Amino acid sequence: MKLFAPALIFCGAIASFGQSPQVPHKMQFAGMTLTIRDDARREIQADVDALTKSPKYFDIKAERAKTYFPIIERVFTEERLPADFRFLALQESALIADAVSTSNAVGFWQFKDFTAIEMGLRVDRDIDERMNIASASRGAAKYIKQCNHYFNNWIYALQAYQMGAGGVMRQVGDRDLGSRHMEITSETYWYVKKFLAHKVAFEHAVEGPGALEVVSLSNTSGKSLEEIAKEASIDEEQLRTFNKWLKAERIPDDRDYTFLVPKGQINPEFTVLTIAGAPSKPQSAPPLPAPAKENLINGIPVIQAQAGESLTGLATRAGINLNRFLSYNEMDITNPIYAGQWYFIEKKKKHTDGQELYTAKAGENLWAISQRFGVRIKMLKKYNSVDERTSLEGKTLFLSYHRPGSVTSPSDTLTAMLDEEGAFEWDVSLAPKQKELDSAGPNQPASGQNLTTTGQEGTGLHEVRPSDTLYSVARQYGVTIKEIMEWNGKKDFSLAIGEKLRVVSR
Repeated sequence: MKLFAPALIFCGAIASFGQSPQVPHKMQFAGMTLTIRDDARREIQADVDALTKSPKYFDIKAERAKTYFPIIERVFTEERLPADFRFLALQESALIADAVSTSNAVGFWQFKDFTAIEMGLRVDRDIDERMNIASASRGAAKYIKQCNHYFNNWIYALQAYQMGAGGVMRQVGDRDLGSRHMEITSETYWYVKKFLAHKVAFEHAVEGPGALEVVSLSNTSGKSLEEIAKEASIDEEQLRTFNKWLKAERIPDDRDYTFLVPKGQINPEFTVLTIAGAPSKPQSAPPLPAPAKENLINGIPVIQAQAGESLTGLATRAGINLNRFLSYNEMDITNPIYAGQWYFIEKKKKHTDGQELYTAKAGENLWAISQRFGVRIKMLKKYNSVDERTSLEGKTLFLSYHRPGSVTSPSDTLTAMLDEEGAFEWDVSLAPKQKELDSAGPNQPASGQNLTTTGQEGTGLHEVRPSDTLYSVARQYGVTIKEIMEWNGKKDFSLAIGEKLRVVSR
């Protein structure tokens, strides 16, 4: 029997609120009491408002949660993990089984393949348990508990899910270890605040049974999808939709797998990513439409999104698979699609072939500028010494590694630290920028940086890049501007591309 519904009418989960749920001054999380300071409340509230802006898409995600949360909660109970962490699956994948990030993290909990295997999940050509809600939830519970072993603090365990336990250790040291009370401020890691926004937005909306129930079948080892479909009197394609973890035609008999059978009406959008108003990383805003000539940007072919189009639909129309589409556009599965925006169907370039400078407008972030000019985000960061948290409004950015001869570096108008009266502070010591983590979260690649030394120990040569200033070089190596000037006999702040600066690292 094929389950079919022309439309599933949701009950309007946020209608009863009359407005977006409000972020409280205090809230409970995993047995901890969190005090939310006003600066953080405003940030979290903005994400809550974005999450609840579209009742249609909010309700779709709430319905997915009502369907899958009972399975997640059962696994968490068995693993002794606080149930509050169930909202993390909404944040990571919007509870889409085959969600794929630009770094190839997959599934409900967005695991990289090697981390999934470490957590006991099977990932091969026949099985990918990252797309099995029970298996993946158990793997996530194990990972979070491992992280909490170091901190005895569930907030830090949550943060470690994104940046790795090693990264959190370096950032927080022994602060708040074992604490049951914490303050959430503007300085709190963005991933934690984003999670709290999901908890506030969905906590009451996911109460009660969902319109669609899924039940777990037992004794399915060795059976084919066709056999199970006949036994359950359900269409085989419906089974495939809810069991994307199974790539083969027959369930292996090496272990027991949770096999789901839907019971009830199925909304066609239930398993398709159609997200609107999703909160995103700091300093983000809807992009402006990119200029296009003959459907090319920077010589790269693009396609324009239509109103109401989903990620999957746009990738299909572009003639490429979803994973490639996300990679080319430096997006992940939770990003919304903007009608009228141009999206790339081939890889962006390292630099522009024409325009070399651009002054960012209000609301534009690195992604929007990258889409406008067809330059990879990591290259924009490199040329301009900026990141996702940098406010770009009014900032002139390099779009190419070719620095125009008549233009000084716009990447940072601050060439020296000033004291409160505006006087130059020669001896200020600039702490080195935190390295990218060598032990990242389950969905993040690892990275790092090294200083190449020559001659005496700790002494190296820094080759000046187009985006460098004395301030940025001093910040990179944790020294003072005065020291760099003394080491190199400099009389002014000017730098030349390719110039070798002597640096004594601390």
